[in-house]
Amino acid sequence: MKYSGWPDSGELVVGKVDEITDFGVFVDLEEYEDKRGLCHISEVANGWIKNVRDHVREGQTVVAKVLDVDTGSQQIDLSIKDVNEHQRKEKIQEWKNEQKADKWMSIAFGEDVSDEEYSAIANAVLVEYDTLYDGFEQAAIHGTEALDDTDLDEDEVDAIVETARDNVSVPYVNVTGYVDLRCPTGDGVDHIKEALKAAEGEDAQEGETQLEVTYVGAPEYRIKVQAPDYKAAETALEDAAGRAEDSIVTAGGTALFHRERTEDDE
Repeated sequence: MKYSGWPDSGELVVGKVDEITDFGVFVDLEEYEDKRGLCHISEVANGWIKNVRDHVREGQTVVAKVLDVDTGSQQIDLSIKDVNEHQRKEKIQEWKNEQKADKWMSIAFGEDVSDEEYSAIANAVLVEYDTLYDGFEQAAIHGTEALDDTDLDEDEVDAIVETARDNVSVPYVNVTGYVDLRCPTGDGVDHIKEALKAAEGEDAQEGETQLEVTYVGAPEYRIKVQAPDYKAAETALEDAAGRAEDSIVTAGGTALFHRERTEDDE
């Protein structure tokens, strides 16, 4: 998605060098529709410049700072030298992330999604998040609740969450579930303890997946999983609940797994 408006003075923009002249460099702005800026030779690099081509080449992707915007004359003045290496790397990564988000939008809503529908969905996400990428990342981590405060309908939310969980790589995700354990036998407390040990599992903490079982309030216990991705976390959560159920049922008790708390946390 490209912006239809104009960049702001002081903004960092990504562009592609389109033309090199003796007096400067013309740059096509990658993030804005039909916008082209000029970086004067004095703003290409620090110090005296004998040949502009010693510093930039045609087709090169650059990060520039917007010095001034004159919408009347359709002119955007840029500076490449005013962008340090840290800013350049950070901006390039941000731009790449937005390209990924644009691709995910096509996956979620189809390649033939209309500009109007695309914009409406994107704007709904951008009300809550700084970028589309942030919205998809949070959807991958937190699921539908990440989009609870948006104006998206249920189908749109589901499409984003499904696409996010299939495509977004995040440092880790946390998922939580609850299991109610009951055992009416005389030694039921001991059987519940064994069921909780089974839920934790001897192999459940291997690798990057971490699992924790805690007491909430009889008969409810919380199972919390941290894993590198949503699918691994969900699998670990369901497996833990399954182990607890198998253990308690074998001892003559019952188990009920659910995703939300039966009662509010105190």
